[in-house]
Order: sequence, then C-alpha cells, then structure tokens
Amino acid sequence: MSLWTMALRLPRLIASTVRLARRADPGALRTVAVAEITHGVSQAIGLVAVNDVLAAVLAAGPTGGRLHDALPSLLIVAVTAVVGALATSASTSGTGRLEPKVERVATEMYLERVIHVELAAIEDEEFHRLLDSAQYGASSARRMIKYCTAVVGALVAFAAAAGVLTVLHPVLLPLLALTTLPRSWAALRNARARYASFQRWVQHSRAGRLLSNLLIRPEPAPEVRVHGVGPFLLRHYRSMSESAEAEQTRLARDAARTRLIAAALTGAAALGTYAALGCLLLTGVMRLSVAGTAVLATRSGSASLATLILQVNNLYEEACYVQDLERLCREAGERAIPSGGSPVPEDPREIRFENVSFTYPGSDATARPALDDVSLSIPGGKVVALVGENGSGKSTLVKLLAGLYRPDRGHIRWDGQDADGLDRAEMFSRFAMVSQDFQRWPFTCRMNVAIGRTEVPVGEERLAKAARYAGADDMIAGLPRGWDTLLARGYQGGHQLSGGQWQRLGIARARYREGRVLIVDEPTSALDARAELQVFEQIRRLADQGQTVLLITHRLASVRQADVIHVLEGGRLRESGTFEELMRHSPAGIFRDLYRLQRDQFAEDDPAVPGARRSPDPAETVSL
Repeated sequence: MSLWTMALRLPRLIASTVRLARRADPGALRTVAVAEITHGVSQAIGLVAVNDVLAAVLAAGPTGGRLHDALPSLLIVAVTAVVGALATSASTSGTGRLEPKVERVATEMYLERVIHVELAAIEDEEFHRLLDSAQYGASSARRMIKYCTAVVGALVAFAAAAGVLTVLHPVLLPLLALTTLPRSWAALRNARARYASFQRWVQHSRAGRLLSNLLIRPEPAPEVRVHGVGPFLLRHYRSMSESAEAEQTRLARDAARTRLIAAALTGAAALGTYAALGCLLLTGVMRLSVAGTAVLATRSGSASLATLILQVNNLYEEACYVQDLERLCREAGERAIPSGGSPVPEDPREIRFENVSFTYPGSDATARPALDDVSLSIPGGKVVALVGENGSGKSTLVKLLAGLYRPDRGHIRWDGQDADGLDRAEMFSRFAMVSQDFQRWPFTCRMNVAIGRTEVPVGEERLAKAARYAGADDMIAGLPRGWDTLLARGYQGGHQLSGGQWQRLGIARARYREGRVLIVDEPTSALDARAELQVFEQIRRLADQGQTVLLITHRLASVRQADVIHVLEGGRLRESGTFEELMRHSPAGIFRDLYRLQRDQFAEDDPAVPGARRSPDPAETVSL
C-alpha cells in the first residue's frame, strides 16, 4: 500500500465512517462537521489577519500610528482564536457522543449477522479467525470517528495554510509538502507492519487470553488446585506472552529506526525551506512582513499536513480492521441460514432419514464420515432412543435432524417433505433440547427457564408448570430469592447450583419451550437414581400426550420404555427395533452385548458374598 493508493482510498474511508456515524447519531455528526469546517475557516482568516498585522507593524511611520493601523486586524485574530476554540470544544463534545455509539452499532452489525450463520461456519477455523479480527474492527470503528474528525480538521487547516502560501509565493507550497513526506512514509510503513503482525499473531493472542481465563474462571478452579494445574498453565502463559513480547520488541525496534530516518529527512527538508525563504528575502522578491507570515503559514501548514498524513495513516490502519468487519458481514450473509421455505408440519407423523451421509467440514479427505448412508424412521408421538458407543454418530444425527447441519447426501423428510425446502426458522421452533452440557446462562433462575421460548412473554403459570415437571419447584423455592436468584457466582447476589440442580433447570427449560419434538441427550447424568426414574417416567408421559421424544443415553436400562431403538456404530445404522426385539431376535446383537456389559457391572456374582445372586436376564424381567 503506497501513499498515493492510500490517498485515493481516503474518500471511501471517510464515506464509510460517515455512514456508520449517521446511523449511530446524525445530530452529533452534523455538530462535528460544522465545528471542523468552522475551525478551519477561522484559522485561514486568522492567518490573513496576521499578515495584515505584520504589514502594519513593519511599515514606516510612528509606532503609535502603526499599532493603530494594526488594531482591526488584531481584533480579527482574537475573534478567530475564540471561534476556533469554541469550534474545537463543540467538535470534541460531538466526537465524544459519537464514538461509543459507533462502536455499539458496529458491534451489533456483525453480531446480528453471526447469530444467523450456519453452525458449520461458527466451527470453521478461518471464519472464526475472521470473527476475531472483526471484533477488533468494532473498536476500530470507534477510533475511526476520532481519526476522521482529525483528518477533516487537518485537511481544512492545511487548505487554509496552503492557500495563504500560494498567495504569498507559489514556490513555498511544494517546499511545504516536501517537509511532511518523510514522516508520512514512516507512519505508513509502521502501520503496515503493525497490521501484518496482528494478522499473524491474532490466534496466538486469543490462546494466551484463554490460558489466563482458565486460571481465574470458577469452573476449572477445583482441578487447577487439586491437580496442581496452575503452575503448568502459568508457565505456558508466560512462554506465549514472552513470544508476543518479542514480536512487539521487534516492531518497536523497526519503528524507531524508520522514525529516525524520517526525522533526518524532515530536518533536511525544513532546512531547505528556510534557505529558500532567506533567498527570497535577500533578492528582494519578498518583503519582511510577508516572510514573517510565510514562516507562520509554513509552520501551521507543515503541522496541519503532518497531522493530516498521520491521521490518514491512522484512519487507514483502523480501516483495515473495519474492512475485516465488513468482510465478516459479507461472508456471514453468504453463509447465513436460508430464510423462508415451505411450512413445516405442526405435528409430524414421521421424520425419516433416507440414505443420509455427512462429513464435518474441514475433515481430512480420508476421514470416515460421521454418518454413512443412514436410513431410519422417527415416528411422531413416540419415544425413539439412539444408542451407540462414543463416536457412533448419535449427536451428529440429532444436529442434522434439528436442521443445524445439512446432509452431504441423502434426504431428511418431514411427512414426505424434503427438509431442504422447509422454513428453517420454523423447523427450529418445533424442537426443544436438553443435553448433558446445556448452556448455563448467567441470568436469573426465571430467565434460565424462560429463555427456552424468548419470543413470548414470560408466563408465571407456564414457569410453574415447567418447574413441577422437572421436579425443580422445591429447589427453586429454596433459593435465596426464589425465581429472581441470579445464577452466576462471582457477581453480587450470585448463587451457584449443583450439577443435578442445573440439570433439572435444563429439563424445565425444554418443557417450558413446548417443542413438538423433544431431544434429550444424557438428561439424567447428574441426577440420583430416584430422580432419574422420575425423569424417564415423565418422558414416557410426554409421548403418551403426543410429543415426539428422541432419547440419547448410554444407560441402556433406561431405553426399555422406548418405542423404537436405533443402534449406531461407526456412523452406520446397525440395528433397529424394540427392546425385546433387540435382546431376543437381532442377528447383530450389538445392543444385546452392550446391555450385558453394563448389566454385568452390577451383577452380584461373588459366591463369597452371602445371598449373592446374579441379576436376572432382561428377557426374563417385566418391562417398566
């Protein structure tokens, strides 16, 4: 990026800043624009008045007469100084109003788009890298207001000084430009180096912040202390920080060398400028009063041009990050979840997977698909269990079902309609989810449940019904402030729940949502045996009321109540059937083997134990 290229891009950068500012606060933008123009005009008038003062003071005649002749111009100088000060104050006030609003608007601009992108985009490394840079771009947009204001002010001031110099003598203008070019080159070169360094080190910096957060967050705190992880993390944080510090040292050393060269060139240019003024005086081409005005105009113009180049450089440097913000918005638009589509069945009779295959984006070309040619049926109003070892594809299938991913091959049909043509937002509204690692929102207890359906007003009766369903009503009543207890330790009035209490809230949240298809992934992992039995009985009642339940669990005894069990292995569907069918008649016997492995862990086989007996075979027991 050359100085000329940057100058050509200046109008577009200013226009981009103005658009953001107009969107944030048009009144403050008008205040800043009028103030900067007023300040520049008053500075030009002041320079002309100074020339008149010098001409009157240096003219022949009595001192009193010369001062009398200079008095009107002196008054103009004083008035322009006051007007300039008032304009600067107004500009500062307007800029102070604009900056935080622009940062908010810029932040909302990319957050609003990011929340609508496909899940695959959020999990993509390059997109996340762009997201990191875009987050920095929001604060850059704020700083651009200050720099843009400085650019406009310096541009007007430079135009005023350049106009005065041109009138005094045309040769002074190129000399003025010559004194500022070295500093401009230095500023531009250093800005390019900083931006390139930022792009190379952005993920390194994020990783360093992650390590430091792990040392202060409450979730890893027990293991940090019991396992002595703290010194280990601190050592790695120190190592990463020292690497980043070495990079900053390198940048500072290069910047110092560049500025030293620029200072030497600037000094030589200034010497040439004043030598030219001396020659004009000696040859009689310029009068002494004009030379005095020229010196003031040269100093003022040089300062204005230096400020202009510096602020343009700052503006361009910040604009690089804002352009990343704009690029993120464009890419988020390209990777957004499609809007519109056919209506989704309100109460589907069947959701069917037909030869569905899916591989996670970014996976190695030789990687095994997460799902491979899977065909299965999820009948409406039934409890359908997904069973399999870790990595078998259960969670992937659920994400495809909910519309979070689209199949690479095959089709997912809702009552015969291809899910690709259905309204995705409407599809999401049909689901309620409760998983082992559901989000624990740092809100009140009330909002942790009501967030399950944010588009409707919070209903107290609906909250109470969801709490009773999850068995969380007594627990909520025992909280310090009941429903209004803040569930975020570390904040004033914050309270921390146990894992089982959180899981009850997660179940209540899913019940509050009232989705037609309930997805439960290890819903009882943190509950005791009695509560676990209660939850599965409630799940059974939901299906009896017509709600479709998709159950994922490793506790195979709990799937005995399921109407259909699908067994996955290595991304493929291996078995399907009822509990009794899989235990007695399935030729593969995968489910039967897994069940017996779990059963044998609890079998009382040791003959040394009085009254020991082996747990009965499930085929001999009565179904719950």
